[in-house]
Amino acid sequence: MKNIFVEGIQGMGKSTLLRSISAEIPELHICWEGDYSPIDLAWCTWMTKEEYDQLLKAYESIREEIIKNTVKEDDKYIVSYTKIITDIPNFHREAEKFEIYNGRKSLQELKEIVISRYQKFSENGYLFECSFFQNIIEDLILFHQLSDDEIVEFYRELYGSINKEQFLLLYLYSDQLEETIKIIRKERSDNQGNEIWYPLMLEYLIHSPYGMQHGYKDFQDMIAHFKHRQQLELRIISEIVGESAMILPAKNWKVQEVITLIT
Repeated sequence: MKNIFVEGIQGMGKSTLLRSISAEIPELHICWEGDYSPIDLAWCTWMTKEEYDQLLKAYESIREEIIKNTVKEDDKYIVSYTKIITDIPNFHREAEKFEIYNGRKSLQELKEIVISRYQKFSENGYLFECSFFQNIIEDLILFHQLSDDEIVEFYRELYGSINKEQFLLLYLYSDQLEETIKIIRKERSDNQGNEIWYPLMLEYLIHSPYGMQHGYKDFQDMIAHFKHRQQLELRIISEIVGESAMILPAKNWKVQEVITLIT
């Protein structure tokens, strides 16, 4: 069984597709965004031993929880910190400082970390959420402010490091992005109807270097960003990934047809 990567802009139904595939092929090892993953580091720390020891010392009361959610890779400590439920002030904010995305690493450091982990990964039968495009490409656009051509070249190098015989990308696409985002604005609200996802996403865009340079301020700027990202991701699929990718209509696919394509 190949390694399956599910991608698409926010709100395209990636999690639903993962659950559906996993239900039909339970032997797949599923890596949700934020889980420990052998390739992606979204919502996870990338720490030296000294940094890790300091974290354990600073948060002694949840030491065992931190250890339980830690994987050591060579000389680095990866903590899936969002899996730790605690009301201790600042824990998640402190752990977040040790992520690799959102401009926390130089472009060269980011490239070395991402490509080396893909190169080392030799297993199969994995099902990944947001591990190939979303977090990497947001970082390259919003924080490193690379041009589209530079990002394409980044992915040309990254894809060159992958075992292509074991790689399959399922990309959820929609030509109705604005309508879809309006729907998830309402869906991702609390019990009182207060929007949760949208204000956080907008703040993230507004305060990114790219957002500040381009004067991002409102919903239409968010839509413009998502349309640009989707266009760029489709370009990477067309120019680099080719037949190892399948483009699916977002929220309009049939699970048995997807399973047939996979198997």
